[in-house]
Amino acid sequence: MQSGLTIEILNSLPSPCWVLEEELLIKNLEILKNIKDKTGVKILLALKGYALWHSFDTVSKYLDGCCASGLNEALLAKEEFKKEVHTYSPAFKDEEIEQIAKISNHLVFNSGNQLKKFAKKTKEINPKISLGVRVNPEVSLAPKEIYNPCGIYSRLGIKAEDFKEEFLKDIEGIHFHALCEEDSAALEKVLQAFEEKFGKYLPKLKWVNFGGGHHITRENYNTEHLINLLNSFSAKYPHLQIYLEPGEAVGWQTGVLVATVLDIVHNKMDIAILDTSAEAHMPDTIIMPYRADVRGAKEPNVLPYTYRLGGNTCLAGDIMGDYSFEKPLNIGDKIIFEDQMHYTMVKATTFNGINLPSIAILRENGTVDIVREFGYEEFKNRLS
Repeated sequence: MQSGLTIEILNSLPSPCWVLEEELLIKNLEILKNIKDKTGVKILLALKGYALWHSFDTVSKYLDGCCASGLNEALLAKEEFKKEVHTYSPAFKDEEIEQIAKISNHLVFNSGNQLKKFAKKTKEINPKISLGVRVNPEVSLAPKEIYNPCGIYSRLGIKAEDFKEEFLKDIEGIHFHALCEEDSAALEKVLQAFEEKFGKYLPKLKWVNFGGGHHITRENYNTEHLINLLNSFSAKYPHLQIYLEPGEAVGWQTGVLVATVLDIVHNKMDIAILDTSAEAHMPDTIIMPYRADVRGAKEPNVLPYTYRLGGNTCLAGDIMGDYSFEKPLNIGDKIIFEDQMHYTMVKATTFNGINLPSIAILRENGTVDIVREFGYEEFKNRLS
């Protein structure tokens, strides 16, 4: 990843701050456009992974719309992306379904119960709406069980044994989602199981959604294999429109979280306290867990100076990890956490009253737009 962040830009930013690099975003979008051009599939932005709507004017030039997980994301897609809106939720609420139906192009139900309850009503509200159901192919190569939607007790999607022919009178499509940061080889295995279990229904449908988790923009992803898979499926079912809905792949390696060293303390090792938080601002580093890369740093004890990087909350476990640096850290130094555009700002909280990071966009022309800064009001207004 070639970053355009200079020392001058870093020093001009508020801290902490998420910084999207527009040039890197466009690089990802060009990869996705290439897939579209060679296969005829439609690609949606999964807002659950990337929802920096100040960049939608760029993203919408390449992608076909958004997939939403409920009313709020659907509204954001409608208001700011202004293209197709595909909405799925494990369960829709009675008081929200009318508004969701009005603004959605596709509406996907998680169960036969939800389909039966809402199919007639949603079609009356929006006669043009295309309904579908999510199915469970019962095969997933997800690296961790927390991200496995096909696990033994999964609540997500209808298994083949529970799929009823009568669903076909109300639906036009089927949706499945079984991937997590995976290559096309994983999709091939899932797709084989999907066809074995649900292929007999496909001639009666208009579309199929392959869900998200496609790590298309990752280095060494086998895009040619993906193209061949998609074209092979389309050759068998030429009447079906195929959808992919990546979120992480859109924001992958497109920006950073910049933080500042507030203090350095010593307790058997040097500990740098930052003005950010793993718990509040980078929750996946704790939930997954994974170790975020820090620019210019390596594993502990590889370079001369090793520090534990800690967050500025009272949680004892608010730790980013141990890193080594070529030079000693000083109070006021900038720490740059790589690849922090996806599953960060959509999950961030104001735990402990800590401010949310500001949001900035480094434009292609080298200018920086600070599009949002947060303070006390954001903390207060989400409480009562």
